[in-house]
Amino acid sequence: MFEKNSKAHVILFALVLSVVCSLLITAAATGLRARQQENMALDKKVNLLRAAGLVDAVQNPGQEAINTLYDQRIEEAVVDRQGKIIETEDADGMHLYFVHAQDARDGHDFNDVSGYIVPINTRGLWGKIHGYLAFENDGQTVSGFSVFSHSETPGLGGEIESTWFQKNFKGKKIFNSQDKFVSIGIAKGKAGDLSKDKQVNYVDGISGATLTGRYLSEGIKNTLMKYEGVSVTFRQRQLTAKDGNPTHDD
Repeated sequence: MFEKNSKAHVILFALVLSVVCSLLITAAATGLRARQQENMALDKKVNLLRAAGLVDAVQNPGQEAINTLYDQRIEEAVVDRQGKIIETEDADGMHLYFVHAQDARDGHDFNDVSGYIVPINTRGLWGKIHGYLAFENDGQTVSGFSVFSHSETPGLGGEIESTWFQKNFKGKKIFNSQDKFVSIGIAKGKAGDLSKDKQVNYVDGISGATLTGRYLSEGIKNTLMKYEGVSVTFRQRQLTAKDGNPTHDD
């Protein structure tokens, strides 16, 4: 009887302990959910600001400064395939981020837009690669690039999140010398080893990470093809401005 009761007590104790632990874990997860969502939103803002060149890659301004700078300079919108802003997100809606030269809270003014940012979501070697690619307001010159999530091999494909790799994108063009769309490619070696007319369309590759470079190149190209309407809108505005006729916000 004593042995049987001991076993029953052990089983009962284990069950009670399991229930208590489960309740504590559930309570902790629920309590931290708001904080996790807040951190995710902050991380998104930091990477958008880094892509736009408004925050240095190693700079950590703090939560309040990040939120203030983001509200002042970044404006989120949804556009269709023609590059036009739409009020509600539908099946064809795509997220776009305008970079303002001045405080965006004063209202949307196209003439104040110094550039824009498109989200990059593509396959990698081991999982998805998520980042942001920023452009100047000419619709074809890259102003910055940031990667905030990936599953690539550390020291190899994982170098896509390194500062040296991301800085490669600044100043690159998505059109070649014949004004044909070619996107931005990751070279197998050094971009400087390519012919001179191709160097402006490629960034230095990562040694030992050929597949990561290939997948990222394909993903960037596919994304930019979807956002071609946005690029056209900015290029046309630039040409109009160069002709001496001022552009106006519709």
